Amino acid sequence: QVQVEESGGGLAQTGGSLTLSCAPSGSAFRIVAVGWYRQGPGSQRELVAQITSGGSINYADSVKGRFTVSRDYAGTPVYLQMNRLKPEDTAVYFCNIRGDSGTISYDLWGQGTQVTVSS
Repeated sequence: QVQVEESGGGLAQTGGSLTLSCAPSGSAFRIVAVGWYRQGPGSQRELVAQITSGGSINYADSVKGRFTVSRDYAGTPVYLQMNRLKPEDTAVYFCNIRGDSGTISYDLWGQGTQVTVSS
């Protein structure tokens, strides 16, 4: 069984930094893309940043210039470095990994990690 393991998160002050990490565990498969999403109180889940196997990266406008998504040479873990945090960044952050292994497609979600930014 393949799962997504997330780590990081926690409490930070406005202007501070946090780093999230995401990696699959279990059977190996080809990763196509890894995305970080977040869901704040009363809000829908939104894409924060995504990196593809080809190295393409995109960010939500709200985090451009403050957040950086990166990965190890092997492809995972994938990191989300969050700098200059704002109270509106407070949310549960989820990692999504999409990939395949032969005829099997994967679209996996982590359990979510809480990020709280105090003003």
